[in-house]
Amino acid sequence: MENKDFEYEIGVIHGRFQVLHNDHIKYLLAGKQLCNHLVVGITNPDPSLTRDSKANPHRSASIANPLTYYERYLMVQAALLEQGLKYSEFSIVPFPVNIPELLKHYVPLDAIFFLTIYDDWGRQKKQYFESLGLSIHILWEVSLENKGLSSSEIREDMIKDEQWEQYVPKSVAYLMKEWNVTHRLKELCRED
Repeated sequence: MENKDFEYEIGVIHGRFQVLHNDHIKYLLAGKQLCNHLVVGITNPDPSLTRDSKANPHRSASIANPLTYYERYLMVQAALLEQGLKYSEFSIVPFPVNIPELLKHYVPLDAIFFLTIYDDWGRQKKQYFESLGLSIHILWEVSLENKGLSSSEIREDMIKDEQWEQYVPKSVAYLMKEWNVTHRLKELCRED
């Protein structure tokens, strides 16, 4: 039964979350405030569902994707629970954004699709969604300079042994240390 307290029944939101940070939380919660149930799609779920993009070429590099789908699933789940959401309020699924014709296998296409736009990559995703006839709700559009936190910068801080924990939820900092992601990133740097 539809909850009339929300603008939408089901909302779909997505990200790579390589590493999930505090601005990701703002983004996820902005989507959740508008819908009864939030479906969180994790992009680049595995190498077979990852494609290079001229609009954002670094997205497919191994250094930009140090965490597995499962690790990101656990990280997103822990962060949303830390924010006070209940398991019943969200789902987490793979989201092959680079192959939009596959989205129908992972998410309800009659949901509202939340987007934020900062650059050509955001505009390209909007075109992908429009080409599929999806309903889109732009949460905000700002310039890349005003975007805020960047997972790339957080990964760089981790590699350089600089402070990064303040940029992520406590549950995420715990998991990054538990999984020794700093060491993993340093190994990926050596391989490249």
